[in-house]
Amino acid sequence: MLRLSSDDMISKIEMEEPFHAVSDDYSFTLKIEEYTYFLCGAVHDGHQFRKELWDNCLHSEYDRWYEEDPCTKQMVQSNPMVIAGMDSRFEYDLNRAPETAIYDDAWGKQLWRTPLPEDQKQKSLSKHATFYKVVHALVSKMEEKFGGAIVYDMHSYNWKRWDRPVPVINLGTKNIDNERFSAFAKAWCDALKNITLPHDIETTAAINDTFQGNGYFLKYITENTQNTLVLATEFSKIYCDEYDYILYPEVVDAIEQQLKLTLRNHATTFYNDFILKNGLLPS
Repeated sequence: MLRLSSDDMISKIEMEEPFHAVSDDYSFTLKIEEYTYFLCGAVHDGHQFRKELWDNCLHSEYDRWYEEDPCTKQMVQSNPMVIAGMDSRFEYDLNRAPETAIYDDAWGKQLWRTPLPEDQKQKSLSKHATFYKVVHALVSKMEEKFGGAIVYDMHSYNWKRWDRPVPVINLGTKNIDNERFSAFAKAWCDALKNITLPHDIETTAAINDTFQGNGYFLKYITENTQNTLVLATEFSKIYCDEYDYILYPEVVDAIEQQLKLTLRNHATTFYNDFILKNGLLPS
């Protein structure tokens, strides 16, 4: 893996060079084995938390882990194009707009003992801006090359906090162009229901049940492209014990192994039935 500045990453993207790199500020990774029409993102995978913030933070490491999306990068790491955050959403949230990306409180609990100094905020927001600068270059290149693209926006959520039955997998589609893309969202939901999980976990999937897909990653890409579909895909944390802070690697591995084929097959259908059928592929 290389260490690259955002400008170096963008130069490679513009020249369609494959690469696997970490940003020079160590805030995100980007792997491009080949340039294709589908991208996987895991913006909440990160757990890093800048040391200068520790003493001022009222949340424990466990508190932060509980609200992060551990292992979401691993679930899709076998795919040819993957971008993933390395920093905790408690430093800055890549799935929020810049003006709300730094929390004052989180899930009803005050986050900071004293308000963050402006220079610390700006240090975090500069990483947020850098990430989206690269995202913009990448999805623009995908549309330039293929005429359209699909992005699998991977997340997880704490199912035990709900007081009703919730799906193992939730798709949020409120902010996509449903007139053009609802069939692809439904097909993705249906495909995910066929994933077989260890320990006799029944795989259920639903659209807009627990979350509606209101994240900034989805909205940013949707607003800055013409023909790109972003599917916000949330796995409930059946792959860990969210209260006891224990991961179940065999469940994560099962998801990863089955998404290899399921995701590629769905992306291929999108390519055939949307990009090719609508004549979007540049000549």
